[in-house]
Amino acid sequence: MLTKEENDLLTQTGPGTPGGSLLRSYWQPAALSEELPPDGAPLRIRLLSEDLVLFRDDEGRPGLLGLHCPHRGADLAMGRVEHGGLRCLYHGWLFAIDGACLEQPSEPAENQFKHKVCHLSYPCQEVGGIVFAYLGPGEPPLLPKYEPLLVPPAHRYVTKMFHDCNYFQAVEGNMDPSHTSFLHRQLDAPPDLKRPVAGTNGTLPMHFYIHDSAPYIETEETDFGARVISLRKAEEGKAYFRVHNFILPSICTVVGPMGGDGYYMFWHVPIDDTRHWRYEIMFRRTAPLDDRDWKRIREIRAEVDEGYFPIRNKANNYLQDREAMKSWSFSGMGRIFNVQDVAIVEGSGTILDRTKEYLGSSDKALITCRKLFFKALRDMQAGKEAPHVIREAEANRFSHIVVLSELIDSPEWREYLDRRIKDQVATP
Repeated sequence: MLTKEENDLLTQTGPGTPGGSLLRSYWQPAALSEELPPDGAPLRIRLLSEDLVLFRDDEGRPGLLGLHCPHRGADLAMGRVEHGGLRCLYHGWLFAIDGACLEQPSEPAENQFKHKVCHLSYPCQEVGGIVFAYLGPGEPPLLPKYEPLLVPPAHRYVTKMFHDCNYFQAVEGNMDPSHTSFLHRQLDAPPDLKRPVAGTNGTLPMHFYIHDSAPYIETEETDFGARVISLRKAEEGKAYFRVHNFILPSICTVVGPMGGDGYYMFWHVPIDDTRHWRYEIMFRRTAPLDDRDWKRIREIRAEVDEGYFPIRNKANNYLQDREAMKSWSFSGMGRIFNVQDVAIVEGSGTILDRTKEYLGSSDKALITCRKLFFKALRDMQAGKEAPHVIREAEANRFSHIVVLSELIDSPEWREYLDRRIKDQVATP
């Protein structure tokens, strides 16, 4: 359990707050590329408690500016994209992607007033189907070269999902290995629901989630955050071995439907203190996504509307089916884990009150995540750079981020993990 002050540190995202300053030390997703098509309209967004406008200039470059024109506060999302920038409808002021005022047609040309105006702007990069923005001070760090962002487009699917709650309680949910045995439990799972566990004859992870609901959980700190290990009892001398990761400040990698041939990356991005987007990157390492993957993707897309808002929501009680709960579904909320996660973390309130919780041994992973977050805050307050901020190109390699879902000899899990990490690091 935390104090109120600690909970505030963990959940506040705005400018000037310790947590907001930490989040601004990293590149953050601002939008999906598909939300900002060429020749498309500017996009009004709220990111880290700031109101902004995202647009492509007439060369296709993404730019992120303060939403309101610095002249008279007009909404720039209604502006015109032309002549190298975004033009305000009110008096025609034109702003480049770096915030420079290019034109002020309502002002006398001889006074050169435009050179005295520089609008709020943030640098952007577009990689892997996502437009990223850096909202922090000083020179931006390198955008991390995470594997899901680097694979060919045919190997990857990217989307996002709205959450009506603070971002960190969803991070904690992703880092909790034991909840899969309950929230996501379902009988008669379709054989193509996920890829089978490596080392088995077609057995799905769900079999092990149901068979052992109290996994052994271990964590280890890394340069990127923390590695989370869980083992569930299987046949004699064997264990279902899973590894997923917490990547500072708000990224989680989980097995997902790939069964270890790739994985899911969940990037939790605050809109403000009480709402956030979960960017979801599903990728396959060894080959393009196949028919099984696209079937799963269609099922996921069917759970959200055109604005990426879940169709199952508080207003309709997440379409919970009590009859299904009697026969095949523990939660009664369909087969898609992502939506079940939304229902649970939203049900904790817009900001979880951690002063009233009782944590047990099964909560080891989320406790580790909190400790790392608080340590990062202390480092920043001491004048150090935030952890996992990448400045050197030679440090921008993350092949040691491994995600595993395998049946192994349980006594040898430590040696097995070390060997898998070594093998993956050695593979180009």
